[in-house]
Amino acid sequence: MIKPNVQLLLTGNELMTGDIVDSNSAMVAQKLKELGLEVSRKVTIADDLALLVHEINHLAEHADILIINGGLGPTIDDLTAQALAKATGVELAEHPKALEHLTIWCKKRGAKLNTPNLKQTILPKNCSIIPNNQGSAVGFKVRHLNCDIYCTPGVPSELKVMLTEQIAPDIAKDLPNELISDVTRLQVFGLGESTLQKMVNEQLPDWPENIELGFRAGMPLLEVKLTTTSQEAHNQKHFWQEKLLKVLGDHLIAQINNKPLPLASHVLSKLADENLKITTAESCTGGQIASMITQVAGASTFFEAGFVTYSNDMKKKLLGVSEQLLSKHGAVSQEVVIAMAQGALESSSADLAIAVSGIAGPDGGCDEKPVGTVWLAWGSKENLKSICLLMPLPRPYFQKYVASIGLDLIRRELINSQEIPYYVVERQRK
Repeated sequence: MIKPNVQLLLTGNELMTGDIVDSNSAMVAQKLKELGLEVSRKVTIADDLALLVHEINHLAEHADILIINGGLGPTIDDLTAQALAKATGVELAEHPKALEHLTIWCKKRGAKLNTPNLKQTILPKNCSIIPNNQGSAVGFKVRHLNCDIYCTPGVPSELKVMLTEQIAPDIAKDLPNELISDVTRLQVFGLGESTLQKMVNEQLPDWPENIELGFRAGMPLLEVKLTTTSQEAHNQKHFWQEKLLKVLGDHLIAQINNKPLPLASHVLSKLADENLKITTAESCTGGQIASMITQVAGASTFFEAGFVTYSNDMKKKLLGVSEQLLSKHGAVSQEVVIAMAQGALESSSADLAIAVSGIAGPDGGCDEKPVGTVWLAWGSKENLKSICLLMPLPRPYFQKYVASIGLDLIRRELINSQEIPYYVVERQRK
């Protein structure tokens, strides 16, 4: 069977003037790729009714599937519904399901339905509603010139959910199995794209061409994707995936089945498995480790207290770090960071601690302790470990990466990892 021809129409004056950067088309393309489909044509036009009608007719005439993004809002320049009605030769009418959705949406937010909002319920007659559980405007679907046309909101978060929960499954049901991609997604910490690609080239030089290996960089987690688009490749994938997992080692955080979870979620999950509590003692990260932990719902079961002791006085007062240690070794030292961890454990009911003290920059470094130097301590009262790393990164990246490393070191402790992380190999100060 020939693959369906998929085309994309983006609307909005802001896109044409550069006030908004288009990220939605990339999102659509990535989701379609999971179905084994590609966008053959993409058109971006201003909020002009005549132009919209012309492009809808032109694209629908040559496409099997047309996705229109934008123009579903309550303002006068949101013209998608009007353009579709004109292109398809039907009337506009209030859609009861759209009205019901908007009524509930307003009620939840304590807002009043007004005339501009009600514009979002006026849609082409006999269209099918695409639910939107994130925003006020529903999407809708029409059939025109033997083309399925999906109309979607311009807000990226709304589009993402609609694509995942509604549009992709609707498209997939009509595709033969051999066209649908099989995608495995892995979360990795501590390896960059180029480093991992080098490792694969060296350790798996015969990686098969029909299993696409892709990377999506992120901070702090890297996403690795294995994509197959044929039955033959699918049959081989498990074998090669196991080989890749050996290359990744304990840098692998998890396989992503639905929504990717942050690093702190995986740490808390392992704390739950062991029924353990954690505390933090932070200086250079300014509370980012505690913040990452408490962003996870239910964190209070395993995290009761954290300490941000930015000054030496607070290290002494809140964590019991001695003046002697601070004077002799300085705040950025093995002795002080271990004392910070011990103090946090003694002041809380936690079983494990993460402590960090470093020089985030851009000033404050010296020959002995340059900018980017950081000491970390982690573990239990009976088994505290420590390490010094050098990461001369811009201050915000330094803080976020150090916080993530702290969480990863605890994660590795919880899984009894004996492996030396790549960031230690690369960044450790002897």
